[in-house]
Amino acid sequence: MSRPDLAVGAGAIGARDANGASGPGPGGRDRRPRRFSRRTRIVLIAVGVLLFLTISGMLARYLSSENVERDHEWALMQAEARGDAQEMLAQLSGCRASASCVATVRADATSLRRPGAVELLSTQSTTNHSLGGSVGETRVAWKVSGRYPVVQCVQIRRSGDFLTGISVALLRVGPRIGSTADCRG
Repeated sequence: MSRPDLAVGAGAIGARDANGASGPGPGGRDRRPRRFSRRTRIVLIAVGVLLFLTISGMLARYLSSENVERDHEWALMQAEARGDAQEMLAQLSGCRASASCVATVRADATSLRRPGAVELLSTQSTTNHSLGGSVGETRVAWKVSGRYPVVQCVQIRRSGDFLTGISVALLRVGPRIGSTADCRG
């Protein structure tokens, strides 16, 4: 039984050519995606691995800048707990040129001197996750065993970018603030 509404001929689905082959392609083969040669696959895999390693390296460099900042702050707080104003000034970029900065450092070194190992409790940075250079304040809470915590604001400058690397410089350290106070900057 033949149905007139069905298409018949070379272009119809399921139609066969003179050799009895079926399908949309020449010689009855279906058009499938072309397979890459082994060499092309190896090159593509190598490019993918290199791209992955490059992105991973840049991401690691970007994420490690947080640790660099924390290490600088920790070293500054250790010098402060020892009462070592000269070491504090050495760690604060450009502080020696400002009389008010030097006065704050000397006052902090005297009033916040305490024996024991410094423990950083918390850092809240306004410059973290910046992709380029920025200047901001970090709220640092630290303590020495057996003493009440000290909260201070440290002005930070980040320069560079995540491609070339980010450098961190401490600019100023503020006096002790209240334990729930925030930095202004």
